[in-house]
Amino acid sequence: MNATAKYQTAADVFDAWRDALFSGAAPPLYAVGTGALATVEIGPGRVVLVGGLPGGGKTALAMQWVIDALRAVPTLRAVVANVEMSAAVLLDRQLARLSGVPLDAIAKRKLGAEHADRIDRGLATLESVADRLAFVAPPFDLGNIAATADDFGGALLTLDYLQRIRPPGEHADKRGSVDALMDYLRQFADAGCAVLAVSAVARTKDKRGRSSYVGDGLSLASFRESSELEYGADTAYVLVPGRDDPEAVTLRCLKHRHGEPVDVNLCFERRIQSFRPTEPAPATPADRGKLTASLRALWGSTPAAADDDGGDK
Repeated sequence: MNATAKYQTAADVFDAWRDALFSGAAPPLYAVGTGALATVEIGPGRVVLVGGLPGGGKTALAMQWVIDALRAVPTLRAVVANVEMSAAVLLDRQLARLSGVPLDAIAKRKLGAEHADRIDRGLATLESVADRLAFVAPPFDLGNIAATADDFGGALLTLDYLQRIRPPGEHADKRGSVDALMDYLRQFADAGCAVLAVSAVARTKDKRGRSSYVGDGLSLASFRESSELEYGADTAYVLVPGRDDPEAVTLRCLKHRHGEPVDVNLCFERRIQSFRPTEPAPATPADRGKLTASLRALWGSTPAAADDDGGDK
């Protein structure tokens, strides 16, 4: 049986690609942090995967990125599908981060006059983004999540966590289900969504051969259930706890399709559920315009660009 071939030639996309190359306009990205956290690239068309140990702060980090992206981009709308925590619990955590008031006091509703000013500031910040943030209600299947994103107009979609979210159709096992889920998330990204996916990780062997969640053993193969996770993601991170300092965490970049993987050293202040970088952002080129001008000059000096008819000169 002959199938109809579907393809594009390089010539079909060449003019648009060349125009984009020389435009000087970088792909749109959402700012999710300062310092070294500015290296995290979340934006339309990208799937960013974050894994880590149980209780290691994956959800706290993902929600910090979502809230800070909403603060930085006034037109952005975000949808969060969290299978384990209610909207109220997630907001408690972000209020702790934004106010600096310990989560224990907020969660147990033990707020006093000494907290008032900080709580007011945190509430004002959350209220400023509240109408652009939606939480998915059960059922936590991909159909409901997609319908929510479509109805709400969500451009940033967060799934926490992947192994608990059901894709459409019947699947033989959990691995097949996660494979299918990543296929759909890739389609969401190709349609222009930014996808932030939180994943559980599998146990690894420590130096004595014991099964554990030792951070040094975390790799791309650690994401649970499916190798499709590391293949389908544009960027993959794992949160690795420090050996000696309980607040020291490394956001280890295991894969980055759009550049060099960059690890980020963080301090995780658990009492207020806040991650902050412990180092400045790496240096970046000071003037993109100079690079664009150089590219244009180089292109203009090539025979192909100088001769639109394709003849030799």
